[in-house]
Amino acid sequence: MIRFLQSGNKAAKYLLGGLMLIVCASMVTYLIPGFLNDSTANRTGVLASVGGHQVTTDQVQKLAQVRMRQQRYPDQLLPFLMPQVAQQLIQEAELRYEADRLGLHVSDEEIRDELQHGPMAETFYPGGKWIGAQQYEEVLTNAGFTPELFENGLRMELLASKVLTAVTSGVAVMPSEIDKAYKDQNTKVKFDYAVIKMEDVEKGIQPTDAELQAYYGANKGRYQNSVPEKRQVRYFLVSDKDIQSKVVVTPSDLEQYYRTHTDQFRSSDRVKVRHILVQTPKPGPDGKVDQKGVDEARAKAADILKQIKAGANFADLAKKNSDDPGSKEQGGELSWIIKGQTVPEFEKAAFSQDKGQVSDLVQTSYGFHIIQTEDKEVAHVKSLAEVKDTLEQTLKQQKTAAMLDQAATTAESEAKSGGLDKAAAKYGVQVIETNPVAKTDTLAGVGSSPEVMNAVFAVDQKSGAQSVRIPQGAVIFQVEKVIPSQTPTFEQIKDKLITDFKSERAGTLLSQKTAELSDRARAEHDLHKAAKELGATVKSSDLVGRTSQVPDIGPMSGSATVAFTLKEGEISGPLNAGRNGVVLQINGVQQPSMSGDEYTKAKDTLREQLLGQKRQESMQLFMSNLHAHLQKEGKLKINADEMNNLAKRRG
Repeated sequence: MIRFLQSGNKAAKYLLGGLMLIVCASMVTYLIPGFLNDSTANRTGVLASVGGHQVTTDQVQKLAQVRMRQQRYPDQLLPFLMPQVAQQLIQEAELRYEADRLGLHVSDEEIRDELQHGPMAETFYPGGKWIGAQQYEEVLTNAGFTPELFENGLRMELLASKVLTAVTSGVAVMPSEIDKAYKDQNTKVKFDYAVIKMEDVEKGIQPTDAELQAYYGANKGRYQNSVPEKRQVRYFLVSDKDIQSKVVVTPSDLEQYYRTHTDQFRSSDRVKVRHILVQTPKPGPDGKVDQKGVDEARAKAADILKQIKAGANFADLAKKNSDDPGSKEQGGELSWIIKGQTVPEFEKAAFSQDKGQVSDLVQTSYGFHIIQTEDKEVAHVKSLAEVKDTLEQTLKQQKTAAMLDQAATTAESEAKSGGLDKAAAKYGVQVIETNPVAKTDTLAGVGSSPEVMNAVFAVDQKSGAQSVRIPQGAVIFQVEKVIPSQTPTFEQIKDKLITDFKSERAGTLLSQKTAELSDRARAEHDLHKAAKELGATVKSSDLVGRTSQVPDIGPMSGSATVAFTLKEGEISGPLNAGRNGVVLQINGVQQPSMSGDEYTKAKDTLREQLLGQKRQESMQLFMSNLHAHLQKEGKLKINADEMNNLAKRRG
């Protein structure tokens, strides 16, 4: 709760994630110099022009790369992400254009007000007091932003909010809509349901060879080249363990690295602390704080402090009394902190105390703290003796990697000139020869390694010896034989044909049988009788709501949601429940009370939910109409060729 990086403070999370509260792509957009400025007019690769401002391929690629890093997506997804990013940037450009047309702007005063009273207030104005320009810059720098980038992103968020307000100002929720939503969410039903299982249908399907032959002929394209390419490989492994055993880190190596990397070993002033937090009430909608609640919190904290001074165990009292969920179970332990990690009042007390000292009550925006300084370290450059073990391990890893790279290069060269066996003998290992292997197979001694198998399948039979680095060493290999992918004969694929045939036929029969079951049950007004005639199993549900799960049906939010639209006694149409076909008959409907306390409590929440949905729908419609309007007036021009090629480009 205290530390900025662990505080649960929404602003901290948004900052560290690089997203903040931006409704479009605005925060990340400002990471791209020159976005939507006139300076973009001369760039090549223009995707779109909005009111004279251009969106370019270069901007899209840079933003997509930022998104890739933030979401930790694999590189292969970049071409698929770029068209999405392009659409987002075009939408944002349209939004900015419309804001200008409506005369909507965001002043510096509005930025300051948002920082002071918005979701980020506890970060930048703890206790209502500005943290100061220096700490403000430090907080943003730690989150990866400059003040200019951060404030530009915040400005765009506020501007988008103004447009949203203007567009959705007429949106309202009627009482009847709230009533309907409450009924929909809280109505419960009880029903009988007949189930036809896919596996039971499959058991009755026994295809003849003639049927399978016909199926194979009709679906031959599906099985073309379905037997994957295989390769026969000879290889040996140069293990990093063998190399590591030969690596020696000398005292002179340590001294030289230490001298040339001194900055790595500088430590900041830091203290090791425990604390007990007694929370105070948060300000109400009017900005006022319940003083009685504050006084009660102060009295409770004072009593705890009195117990500590009388000799009570600090950690035990923290576990029992602290309101900080992040440290409570650890006896209030926050471990080591450096300056800038905590709110100013907490930091001042923690760093001003001597080792072992316990503070008086310290008030912050969170409440009252009792802080115990367990240990202190003054900023200094760590000695070689302090870092020797870690440094030795680092140098050993570096030397091992360098020697392994050299060994792989040398072994590959020797294998090309003298053969794999001669090269392997120098490293005291045997060459392994595989049977034909597919790209998804693993090699003995190597295990699952896409790097190795990609390399094996990337060269031809005449390429000779190759090497590829893996975490546990280096593999030196040579492709001996390539067996191309093949289209299997009928006999080779007969077992799969049987499985595919039965699955496909069973799916069709299941749909037909479920439809027949529903038709009969409706015609006879009797689900049980129709189920008996068709050999279906009938079960009964409990009283269930929309969020319930029912055996053989699954979630009631799926196809079975139709149950909430039926009256008592009504029979449903055929329902697809995965590998089951289902028909249900309603036995009872329980409507929620529209006058009780639960309804009264739920009304405000429902109103906000419905209002949010309506506003979102209104904004989506507005953006769609704006897009069409700008295109019609010639203010939005999209380069179709460039857009079509975008997915093929890689940044």
